[in-house]
Amino acid sequence: MKKKLLFVCIENSNRSQMSQAFARILGGENVDAYSAGSKPSGIVNPKAIAAMKELGYDLSTHDSKSLDDVKAFAPFDVVVTMGCGDACPWMPAKRFVDWQIPDPKHMEPEEFNKVRDFIRDKIAGLLKDPDLN
Repeated sequence: MKKKLLFVCIENSNRSQMSQAFARILGGENVDAYSAGSKPSGIVNPKAIAAMKELGYDLSTHDSKSLDDVKAFAPFDVVVTMGCGDACPWMPAKRFVDWQIPDPKHMEPEEFNKVRDFIRDKIAGLLKDPDLN
């Protein structure tokens, strides 16, 4: 049975977008991945699009969404929040995880890509977690 994952950050323009992409890449047909922001910016950061393009993923097809935009897909198996602090919302889910991931919005490409790769590693670990399977 497919696992439903939701990734939430503040603007839904960097971290949660890349998390959703990696969940799709690494989870394949076993995962339905979504992302949203507590205060969405309305755009996916061009830096995130460029960083994912380097890995062959077209993030330009994603949209910056609010939690209201994804609540129809609840309940989720896991909701992963990342750096939204007190603004992190509650969504129906079996499990909640908080990852402290720095917002790469203003980082130079090399540092941005380190955050991207850190996210990829976190997603890989999540997908191997026996509690998810």
